[in-house]
Amino acid sequence: MWYSSVATVLVGALAWGAQAQDDMRRISTTTRCTIELSWLTRSSFPAANPHARASQSSAWTWKHVGIQYDRILTENGMQPYLDSDMQSRWFDFGGDTIVRTDSYVRLTSDRPSQSGWLFSRVPLTATNWEVEVEFKISGKNQLFGDGLAMWVTRQRGEMGPIFGSSDKFDGLGVFIDTYKNNRPGVVFPYVMAMHSDGNKFYDKNNDGKDAELAGCSARGIRHASVPTKLRLTYFQDKYLRLELQYKNEDEWQTCFDVDRPPQLPNIAYLGFSAETGELSDNHDIVSVKTYNLYANPGSPSAQRDSANSNRGGRSSYSNYSSKEGGSWTWFFTKIILFFIAAGGAYVGFTAYRAKYRSHRF
Repeated sequence: MWYSSVATVLVGALAWGAQAQDDMRRISTTTRCTIELSWLTRSSFPAANPHARASQSSAWTWKHVGIQYDRILTENGMQPYLDSDMQSRWFDFGGDTIVRTDSYVRLTSDRPSQSGWLFSRVPLTATNWEVEVEFKISGKNQLFGDGLAMWVTRQRGEMGPIFGSSDKFDGLGVFIDTYKNNRPGVVFPYVMAMHSDGNKFYDKNNDGKDAELAGCSARGIRHASVPTKLRLTYFQDKYLRLELQYKNEDEWQTCFDVDRPPQLPNIAYLGFSAETGELSDNHDIVSVKTYNLYANPGSPSAQRDSANSNRGGRSSYSNYSSKEGGSWTWFFTKIILFFIAAGGAYVGFTAYRAKYRSHRF
């Protein structure tokens, strides 16, 4: 009889220990190194009001995740939403920006003389990082403009003449310029990066030629047949790389690689803006993901592999994982020893009680 009691105790210990280990692992993975900025989704959001104007906030949030990054999705995988108060803790937007709750954030509609912006409230403080953005540029006209910008700057939410944002910025701007003003020999749309410390200006008449850090032509990025994405990777003092997806899905084109890139602000805000003039287009932001990178950069290919392994949770975490595995093994062993001791005490007490009763009779 006491054998079955001990067996029951041990089985219970094993089950409890396994559950505790699993729960603790899930808790610990929420505090490691990768950060994703992703759309929140909710199926119960009212469908009667599909648009929200620019005085409200967008539906993005920061989520700290573990070795593998996770999208925050509901069961039916619906697209972004604003909460019931039309507010967000993490992002502000303004100008002519519209949030369509099931599809995108539209910085400008296909109408003349529009400008809109979207900026994080929370600064990007990582030293090395990667930002992946899905966007869409589309319209009904054969003539179109002006373009879309991504910002990593000390300032935030300041409207101005450069793709809807301020021309006095401290940080980095990446511009997808769809309208050619005066750059002979350059095919448009044209994608370029510009760094400024607040004293350098973008010359719209020459499409920013004098201030260009690096760039490339991207014919076909407007009205592409696949989801259009950009991926910007920054390793401090090592390199700055921009990749584009617009020809085929999962096929990335390197736009530029800059060795020893300029120093960016230690605390900067991530943002997006767009502008139309006499010509117009829809400029949409569909999703944004950011990663805090911890790889040691070497060659360009090794850097990309290292960044990917960080995102996939393989080589960069091998030492951490082995230490974690060892600590869990010891924890699990202590649980088993405790319950063995408890089982032994129970058996001893049962035997003593049986002996005591036999002496009484």
